[in-house]
Amino acid sequence: MAVEIRPAQALKLLHDFSYALVTDRQPDLSPRQLTILLTIYLDPPPHNVRGLARKLKVTKPVITRALDTMGKLGLVARRRDDADRRNVVIQRTVKGALAVEQLGDLLVRTAKGLSR
Repeated sequence: MAVEIRPAQALKLLHDFSYALVTDRQPDLSPRQLTILLTIYLDPPPHNVRGLARKLKVTKPVITRALDTMGKLGLVARRRDDADRRNVVIQRTVKGALAVEQLGDLLVRTAKGLSR
């Protein structure tokens, strides 16, 4: 489903969504953390630090720092890969899935506000 909006409308949507994120009671994630979270929940698993770093074109420490924050918030979990103990597997959590669903709902509500 293609939606056509003008650049000014796109910027307004981004602004209003960002505003809603900082005023909502949800955890305050950076754009990088939000992108990593959405990648984990929208792309099919399995996910690991190395794969996320390669996909998002950042270093492994960048992914690790973001996962540290998201792990403390309960949005993701990590475990060692049983097949290769050097590998860290990123797991989705119920709390993280709910947070991503709420983000989607918030974005829809924000987009509906564009027509006003």
